[in-house]
Amino acid sequence: MIKLEKIIAPKLDENVLPVQLTDQTMAARKDNLLKRMREDAYDAVVIYADLEHGGNFEYFTGFVPRFEEALLVVHQSGEAYLVLGNENLNKVPFARIEAKAVHLPHFSLPNQPMETTLSVPDILKQTKLDTAASIGLIGWKNFTSQQEDNAAFFDLPYFLVEGLKQAAPAANFKNAAYVMIGENGLRTTNNANEIAHYEFGAMVAGNCILNAMDQLELGKSEMEIGAYLNNYGQTPSVVTIMVTGARFEKANLYPTGKKIQLGNRISMTSGYKGGLQSRGGYAVNTSEELPEAEQDYLDRIAKPYFNAVKTWFETIAVDRTGMTLYNQIEQVLPKATYGWHLNPGHLCADEEWLASPIYPASTERIKSGMIFQFDIIPSVTGYSGASCEGGVVLADESLRAAIKADYPEMWSRMQARRSYLIEEIGIALSEEVLPMSNAAAYYRPFFLNKEAALTAK
Repeated sequence: MIKLEKIIAPKLDENVLPVQLTDQTMAARKDNLLKRMREDAYDAVVIYADLEHGGNFEYFTGFVPRFEEALLVVHQSGEAYLVLGNENLNKVPFARIEAKAVHLPHFSLPNQPMETTLSVPDILKQTKLDTAASIGLIGWKNFTSQQEDNAAFFDLPYFLVEGLKQAAPAANFKNAAYVMIGENGLRTTNNANEIAHYEFGAMVAGNCILNAMDQLELGKSEMEIGAYLNNYGQTPSVVTIMVTGARFEKANLYPTGKKIQLGNRISMTSGYKGGLQSRGGYAVNTSEELPEAEQDYLDRIAKPYFNAVKTWFETIAVDRTGMTLYNQIEQVLPKATYGWHLNPGHLCADEEWLASPIYPASTERIKSGMIFQFDIIPSVTGYSGASCEGGVVLADESLRAAIKADYPEMWSRMQARRSYLIEEIGIALSEEVLPMSNAAAYYRPFFLNKEAALTAK
């Protein structure tokens, strides 16, 4: 069913503008946290952040602590404290959650002033944690090990865990990251406002990947093409990838001055809050230009992979279990044959990989409001990988009505994307599947051929 043929390419998304989260959305986020704390009997939760792991903190505050670390302490009463270093204390008046400031200079950069006579436990006592009997620590990882007590794993710096235990010596501490990103986690679903907020990043990534593919030519450097993979001064959610030939030479992760040559393997990625686009294949026009041992790449790798793309888009649905989707992908693209190792699809939000309900024997239900990335990375010895990663949001009838009413321009974009995937790519989408970018499921494995893409039409 899968063919490589000339099709109409998707257009770039237009009028790409950020949508701010509303006060109502931010208030609902806090209310939902307090409700969950009551249900799970937490007197307080402590949410940790650094620049790399700031999503749970930003979910309530609206910002990440940049080059410092930070804590958000929330009591079941609703009282909140922001524990910040020297250069983030000025954010408290602008935070999206009403909170009292506590200065912990230990969070500041090395050798900055640490002018305090108080110890870390003494400073943390200012958040009134000594009044709490049960405290949930929220780092960024929901541990799911089968061998350890996951509730006793704390992914916060040692000095903080020790300081917190001394500040609240009578309290019971538990890893509560599951409240945010585990099954039924607060951050795993989104309302219409949040979807519009995240669609901005998905559109930026989509435009970047489409532009970069169109600019790719023999003789151009990784850096020349990489320049098209960043836009609008936005901070990427992942390392921007543009590689020609072998990857990770001398452990390098970033685009270099290496020139694209005929037959080179190509890998490129652009990602922002709410969405990522990744493509992999070869710098060729036709199979005949591939290295001799790899000339069956289209039939051996690319077509079966794209059949899995089609299957994933056609299978995912509200209330379906993660196991159902996992098994369907395993059936059409067996792991033992195609060498993929991670979850075939995952949730995304402020970070590129939030969590995933898609794994063997998963009874987790796919829910309306979940933003997903299709993400399967085949690895077959002797061949380039294949990649057509991109995102969709699942929306039931009620959420679709809210999107249509509150964000009619986004609704129109999503409907146009659906029409393109159905009519031009040949993917039979259910009404619940709304693509987040015009680049979704558009795959040209031969990068020098700017007209031919894989299709099931």
